[in-house]
Amino acid sequence: MKPVLTTLATLALLATAHAQPKLPDPNFPTFGSVADVQTRCDTGLKGARQRVAQLEKRKVDTGWLAAYDDLTVYLEDNQGPNDFVLNVHPDKAVRDAAQACSLRWADFGSSFGQNEKVYRALQKAPKKDAIDAELVRLASGQFEDSGVALAHGKRERAKQILDKLTELDQQFNKKIRDAGTRVAFTEAELKGVPASVWEKAKRDEQGRILLGVDYPSYVPVMRSAESGEARQRMWLAKVNEGGQSNLDLLAQIVTLRGEYAKLFGFDNYVDFNLRRQMAKDGATATRFLDSVTGAVNAREATELQELRADKAKHLGTPLEQTKVERWDATFYSERVKLQKFSVDQNAFRPYFPPQASLEFALHVIEKMMGVKYTRIDNKLWQDEAQTYVVSDAASGKAIAQLYVDLYPRDGKYNHAAVWPLRGSATRIGRTPAAALVVNFDRNGLTLDEVETLLHELGHAVHVDLSNTRYAATAGTSVMHDFVEAPSQMLEDWVYDKKVLKLMQEVCPTCKPVPDAMVDQAQAAKHYGKGGLFGRQHLYASYDITLHQQAKPEPMPLWAKMEGATPLGHVQGTMFPAGFAHIAGSYGAGYYGYLWSLVVAMDLRTAFAAGKLNPEVGKRYRELVLGQGAQKPAPELVKDFLGRESNSQAFFEYLKK
Repeated sequence: MKPVLTTLATLALLATAHAQPKLPDPNFPTFGSVADVQTRCDTGLKGARQRVAQLEKRKVDTGWLAAYDDLTVYLEDNQGPNDFVLNVHPDKAVRDAAQACSLRWADFGSSFGQNEKVYRALQKAPKKDAIDAELVRLASGQFEDSGVALAHGKRERAKQILDKLTELDQQFNKKIRDAGTRVAFTEAELKGVPASVWEKAKRDEQGRILLGVDYPSYVPVMRSAESGEARQRMWLAKVNEGGQSNLDLLAQIVTLRGEYAKLFGFDNYVDFNLRRQMAKDGATATRFLDSVTGAVNAREATELQELRADKAKHLGTPLEQTKVERWDATFYSERVKLQKFSVDQNAFRPYFPPQASLEFALHVIEKMMGVKYTRIDNKLWQDEAQTYVVSDAASGKAIAQLYVDLYPRDGKYNHAAVWPLRGSATRIGRTPAAALVVNFDRNGLTLDEVETLLHELGHAVHVDLSNTRYAATAGTSVMHDFVEAPSQMLEDWVYDKKVLKLMQEVCPTCKPVPDAMVDQAQAAKHYGKGGLFGRQHLYASYDITLHQQAKPEPMPLWAKMEGATPLGHVQGTMFPAGFAHIAGSYGAGYYGYLWSLVVAMDLRTAFAAGKLNPEVGKRYRELVLGQGAQKPAPELVKDFLGRESNSQAFFEYLKK
């Protein structure tokens, strides 16, 4: 989960029988100016250093772990908002100031991670139960991964590398976020693309339509533009996002990670990074990926032949002279789905207005897990950003906050993600908070986009329904190859007719999706599985292989690996320059998307009798979401399912 939010129900429908809930403190800071950022940065860092000094001097008694967690709480409330706002604030000057502050916080964090006094005290801290023991185990691992136990010279180098990695990752993301890439099209070139996508877009001096490579523009062009040349230009702009400078940054990042792993005695960063995850090492992750590709290889080849035949038919060219290019794949896949299953993703947009879709998604969680969402007026980083109070339905007690940022704008993070802003801490009555950031078309969502919304909401509820003793083990602080499971589990809910009928409960004026369209979407959801999983396998395998190279060469390796896939590699393109996941927190961990999906599909089996079953939903809330990382992930799954997790449901799905 990169950073990891939710839906808007109308006030009347979301109001509980109890009093209107009040937003739990503290509210998210607005960051109205550069001065605000700088002042909060200075005071926040000063307070953090004071608290570390106090912790160093504190007696190691039964209250020491709580005091340690108090520092986590302070950092969440001071560093966390800054690191989030640099991704979403509409003012570039504020974003830049927040980025500068983020580097100062990173310097503080790498120093604290090597604090021997705090580390030794942590080892001695009394543990009253398994929850305390797990906090000590996890926190000790974080200190050790920061180099606290290394010899002095190695420890200094470890800190230098950590600080540099933070700086390089920020540069990588800033290059993408601030690029403002636009592609110019005539109206004729956009034939097939819904007019709602481009009719209000800016135009250049020649009157050509200027579209960005953000998803509300990019996906409709790739899915619907009749012109192959138009699709090609849009695809090239997207795939080259970041440019050569980001390729250079990625090479530096991976090289430094390799050096970092060697400081700890590991041959490569993969084995270093995975040793505390479910997979344990690179060899296990690679064997898993091989088992996936073995199950989908033949399917991917068959699907490609179908696309090729449809392209030949569409263009009237001989089959033997027809080649499916990368910018063709989505377009012809949609055509085949329409022909075979009568499914047109754009046809779903009138049924899913963005705001109502948010309300619908929240209502799904309400039905499943016994909570209520109430939207309140609240000043945030941007006028359209929204605030929700999350309450327990039975007691009416406010238990969390949810912030939502629905629409694209220049300078905003341009994918979909949830940031865990605050972790729960029952020992002090601390309530969690999450921020959901997406970029949806104001004219409505496709069914795929509703699926994305539910995915991100899965991350948000993982944060907001956490009920842990310590903030340090709250929410999404779980093993990295488990963190996607709660979000992936919910994706399948969009294909359930009973679930979709909840839309009319939050939006009575919205037309119900016809049952026939749902049936068609259910039939079509398995089409393209070969290409989808083939691509995910490529991403994950590339990530692992790159981090195992003695001298990382991001572009030559990508060209070789992508070139070995059925669609091949297009010379001159540089996909890794925009692959922000592996430049950041998913480096040597992208396999976790597929690994988590195995767990997610196993979790879904508990809902076989009904996806809205409140008894099962509440058990899931308590035994999985509520536990955060205060139990290891495999134990959470076992507690919920009543057995060890297995991959049966996943591989059965691949065969369908």
